[in-house]
Amino acid sequence: MITVERSFVVGLPLDELVTYLEDFSRTEEWDPGTVRCVRLDEGPVLPGARWRNTSRFRGRTTRLEYRLVTREPSRLMFVGENKTVTATDDLGFKAESASLTRLTYRASLRFKGLARLATPFLRAEFERLGDEVVERLPTAAAQRRA
Repeated sequence: MITVERSFVVGLPLDELVTYLEDFSRTEEWDPGTVRCVRLDEGPVLPGARWRNTSRFRGRTTRLEYRLVTREPSRLMFVGENKTVTATDDLGFKAESASLTRLTYRASLRFKGLARLATPFLRAEFERLGDEVVERLPTAAAQRRA
């Protein structure tokens, strides 16, 4: 399994950042690998809500179906799956002030079958993607607010 974790401050109040990130289709705005992400159901974003995420990694396109499994005032967790991988995005939130929130972003990937053999060779690339999330997400969230 590969786990990448980053902790950084975003210039939004905690509740606004949670509201922004609970809609997983917004990964198009801040996740460097996401090409497209579309909600598959309707209504309020509650545990069980689902999205189809299309990502590009190492020149290949892959699709995962994500679902929201945890929605708490200071935590969101999404789990995506296809025949090759189970991906978990676990986001924790802590107010730093009235207008700043510390986001702890943990992405875990558990490869299945023969794909598991590639795990050691992919870790560095996922670390790089984690760094890009730190660069992109605060700006994307602030622009959405404006």
